[in-house]
Amino acid sequence: MGMFKWLYPGMRVKRWVFLCCFGVILCSMGFVLTITEVQKTSGSLVVLTGAALVAVSIRKIIKSVVTVLLPQRENELVNIMYQKRHLERGPKIVAVGGGSGLSVLLHGLKEFTSNITAVVTVADDGGSSGRLRSQFNMPPPGDIRNCLVALADAEPMMSDLFQFRFQEAGELEGHNFGNLFILAMLKVTGDFEKAIRESSKILAIRGRVIPSTLKKVTLVAEHSDGTQTEGESNISKVASPIRRLYLKPSSCAATEDALEAIEGADAIVIGPGSLYTSILPNLLIDGIAEALARSSAPKIYVCNVMTQPHESDHLSAFDHVNAIIEHTRPEALSHVLVNTGSIPQNLLKKYAGEGALPVVMDVSRIRSLGYTVVESNIVNCIETVRHNPRRVSKAVAEVVSAWKKTAVMDERKKRALHARLR
Repeated sequence: MGMFKWLYPGMRVKRWVFLCCFGVILCSMGFVLTITEVQKTSGSLVVLTGAALVAVSIRKIIKSVVTVLLPQRENELVNIMYQKRHLERGPKIVAVGGGSGLSVLLHGLKEFTSNITAVVTVADDGGSSGRLRSQFNMPPPGDIRNCLVALADAEPMMSDLFQFRFQEAGELEGHNFGNLFILAMLKVTGDFEKAIRESSKILAIRGRVIPSTLKKVTLVAEHSDGTQTEGESNISKVASPIRRLYLKPSSCAATEDALEAIEGADAIVIGPGSLYTSILPNLLIDGIAEALARSSAPKIYVCNVMTQPHESDHLSAFDHVNAIIEHTRPEALSHVLVNTGSIPQNLLKKYAGEGALPVVMDVSRIRSLGYTVVESNIVNCIETVRHNPRRVSKAVAEVVSAWKKTAVMDERKKRALHARLR
């Protein structure tokens, strides 16, 4: 009976269905006239007329359906089809991190593949996320929300809504609507991972977002003067250099989805973002570093462009890489992406006033560790110094392409060797 609903009044489909049928009949008649050679010229004209009617009617039927399913977006049909068909054949990329750096990266990655998995830190304990975490005993939703918005393919208004922050005095002051939405979804579904999946559907994201762990973790920094600082939001307030970072509780299992994504990835991108408060918290989760070490795919660390006051003061690119190695395993990385672009003097002065300096790119020292260094202009300097998402993604795509070519060549050599030994 469902098929007959297409013939109901007001569907705006019947006339085009009948026109399509009439076009098919004309095509059939024209072919008969052409084959029998009774009226060969007239038959060709009848075929062309019928084909034109079929083409017009099919186009109108598709437009009628699209205007109902995608109101206000019918002109984007080609782009939507491209995204669904072309991008779904793209490489499987896992992005590990948190904060604003990860969301910047995701903006670029989603332009050349929709097979993206963002593995996001859940150590945040400040702002709206920290308040919700403390009050409702839930993982902090802030970084996850930013990644959802970065990967969103929904209407811009929906993304703006998820990023809206209440400013009025009261209990909602400082809270972000997207955080509250994820909380509400958690209460409805009863499961944090499911809440993220349902939120992903609403935002129609390209890819998926996964928390690195579901345990309530606290980030602890041990400083060079022997003191300790607890809480992600407090670590960057202490001037003493960080000597070691660890989690409380010490045993925090990674989510199965995160481990499976790393295992099946064509490339894993670590960073950009705050070294000690966005990147390392993920790598300290049980199983994450081990999964990275086992993976044969490129493991690309996107090095920061600027140092961060009280967190990475005076750290060079080598020092960033070395900190990751000391907290994980040397096999957790294979490539390091560093910036070669220049930064305008006015921005350098602005950042120097805040205690931030350009990261020294001591490439030779990184290469001495056995890693492949990719040098590229990946900086975006307008009002702030940020990574350029398109350039970073292009550099990642080139690494993946080169790795796949090498893998194919190695496979051919193995086959040739087996053939000789037979």
